[in-house]
Amino acid sequence: MMTGSSDADTLRQQLKASHSPEQIRKRLAQRKPHSYLKDFVYGAVDGTVTTFAVVSGVAGAGLAPKVILVMGLANLLADGFSMAVSNFLGVRAEKQQVEKARAEELLHIAVYPEGEAEEVRQIFANKGFTGEVLEQIVRIITSSKKQWADTMLQEEYAYPLERANPWKAALSTFTSFITMGLVPVFPFVWNFLVSNQFRDPFLWSCLCTLVAFFFIGAIKSRFISKSWYLSGLETLVLGGAAATLAFFAGNLLKGL
Repeated sequence: MMTGSSDADTLRQQLKASHSPEQIRKRLAQRKPHSYLKDFVYGAVDGTVTTFAVVSGVAGAGLAPKVILVMGLANLLADGFSMAVSNFLGVRAEKQQVEKARAEELLHIAVYPEGEAEEVRQIFANKGFTGEVLEQIVRIITSSKKQWADTMLQEEYAYPLERANPWKAALSTFTSFITMGLVPVFPFVWNFLVSNQFRDPFLWSCLCTLVAFFFIGAIKSRFISKSWYLSGLETLVLGGAAATLAFFAGNLLKGL
């Protein structure tokens, strides 16, 4: 109990030191950068799984290492670019969707402000505000068309005001896809370039892929409330299941 009380007091002092009116004002004035963690994890996991699927499928079919090398690298570049383009178009479509909704709200405000004001009133009434406080909230929000439209986007459509940059999202996906996607094919690249070769490149590919999955999960843990080893194991298990499925699929097709 003493330790818990001491930790709470320490946390309180830290929060008190960082929550002066001036510090809060500065913090709220700063625009938080958009997180591209989802794009990184998406590209990294898919790059590793997809490339390993090709490697294990070709290896399971008993084809030559050079075939694994060529198909693995070709798949890496083609799928990496395809994923980046898809993510770019998807993020841009979301951004355009928000812009369309904003334009519609501004039009509605201009044509029938009474109805839009009533929407604001009911939104905040549902949050528990009543009487003069509610009417004051409505007056403040509707005093600025930008603030009015922003409120409707957040409350009526549940759209975040800060959107991802399509180019940055695509670059994050492509970079992580290529970087982590190289891992499963690396032993075969090494054997092709270096005389001191791996005796069993596919075994090393499996081991490197498992390490890559754990590494991706461990990195992810830095941005979420989860320990690095649990996050790593979670990604390892899910990614490993997909990789195992790809290997058995290759073995099933071995006789064709």
